[in-house]
This record gives sequence, C-alpha cells and structure tokens, in this order.
Amino acid sequence: MKWNVIWSNFAEQQLDEIFEYFVENIGKPTAQKIIFTILVDVEKLEKNPFIGQEEDLLKNRKIKYRYLISTNYKIIYSIDEEKGYVKIVDIFDSRQNPKKIKRKK
Repeated sequence: MKWNVIWSNFAEQQLDEIFEYFVENIGKPTAQKIIFTILVDVEKLEKNPFIGQEEDLLKNRKIKYRYLISTNYKIIYSIDEEKGYVKIVDIFDSRQNPKKIKRKK
C-alpha cells in the first residue's frame, strides 16, 4: 500500500525557513542538498510510515506522533490509518532544546 503524504502549513513554513537560513548563511547548493535529503526521507514514509519512532515528548497529545531523523532534523508526523495518509506536522531542528518540540503547531 502506498500512503499519501500531506504537509501541514506549519511544516511547510519550517521547510521554507530551513532553506532560507542555509541560502543566507552557507549557500544555495547546500540549502538545496539539505531540503532534497529531507524530501527523500519523507518519501520513505509513503511505503512504510511505521519506520519512525514514537515521539516521547508529544506522547501526552490526543494524536500519536512519530518521527524520522533526516540530517539534523526530526520529521514529525502522524498517521491516519483509516484514511491512509501521513501528515507531516513539523520539521524540527534536533540541535535545539528538545522542550521546544512541544510548541503549538
């Protein structure tokens, strides 16, 4: 089964901010490489969304969140098994304070 992957507005915004940061501070080729790597890892979720681990820092939420590591980022997502989709809710820089992961999305 191939799962549909959808992105929250917040996750799209985070991806844009990551790209802009690297363009401004390191260069466009590096920014493109990082974004490409994240997108390739997101594609893996189409085949098997259960490859990611459960996110312990968000386990008290109504929705169960999982994550997949991509370079220095956590791709945080939820799975809707009934509707057959994966929703990317955040791209979190894992070099930050982990408590920031609980921010509103």
